[in-house]
Amino acid sequence: MMRCLLVDDEALALDLLEDNLKHVNYLQVAGRCRTGGEAILFLQNEEIDLLFCDIQMPGLNGLQLVKSLVKKPMIIFVTAYEKFAIDGFELDVIDYLVKPVSMERFLKACQKAYMLYELNRKSVVQGPVKKQYIFVHADYNLVKINFNEIEYVEGLKDYVKINLINQQKPILSRTSIKALELQLPDEMFYRIHKSYIVNIDYVQQIRRGKIKMVNSELPLSDNYRDVIHKMIGKETAP
Repeated sequence: MMRCLLVDDEALALDLLEDNLKHVNYLQVAGRCRTGGEAILFLQNEEIDLLFCDIQMPGLNGLQLVKSLVKKPMIIFVTAYEKFAIDGFELDVIDYLVKPVSMERFLKACQKAYMLYELNRKSVVQGPVKKQYIFVHADYNLVKINFNEIEYVEGLKDYVKINLINQQKPILSRTSIKALELQLPDEMFYRIHKSYIVNIDYVQQIRRGKIKMVNSELPLSDNYRDVIHKMIGKETAP
C-alpha cells in the first residue's frame, strides 16, 4: 500500500482529491496539508511514497516546496495552471494534472506512480537488477523506452531526440545529452560527437569522420576518435 500526502490551499480541492483516491485501492491518504510549510513539517515526521501537490499557494508554492525537499517522494502536481508544466517536469515529477481533472486522467497518473513504486520495491527485495530500459519525460508523459530500441540519440540545445530503430518519429525529451548519457549502459552506447550517442548494435560501418547506422549516417568527431577502439574491442571480444 502506498502512502500519499495531499497538499492544496483549498479545502474543496483536498476533498475532491481524497474522494478520487477512494477509487484507488493501492493508495492510502496519510495526511492533508493546506500550506507548503505544513507539508514540510509533515514530511519531516512521516514516510510518504507519493505527494499530490498544488502549485499556486500562498507563501511557499508547490514548486518551491518540492525544490526544498532533501528526500523527495514521487510527485504529481495538480494545478489549475498549464504554464508551470515545464518547470514541473524539470523537477522529475511523475505527472502534471490540470484542473478540472477527469477520473480517467487521474487514475492514469496514479497507475504511473504505482508502476514505479513496484519497480523500486522489487529492486530492494531482489537486490540490484540490471535495467533494460529508461523512463523519459515526453509530451507531458513518462515514457518507457527499452535500450535495445534506441538506434541513436541526438542532442539539441535544451532537448534530446531519441531515435528508435523501428519508429520513424523520434521521441523528444527536455533534458541534456550529458544527463541522458549517464543513464545509458556504457557497454552498449558510445558518444561519437558532442551531439550524438550511438547504440553499438546498430553501427554498420565506421570510416573517417562518419559512422553509418541502420537508418542514418552520423558525424564522428575528432575529439571522440578514441571511442572507435572501444567499439571495436566490444564487438570482437569473445
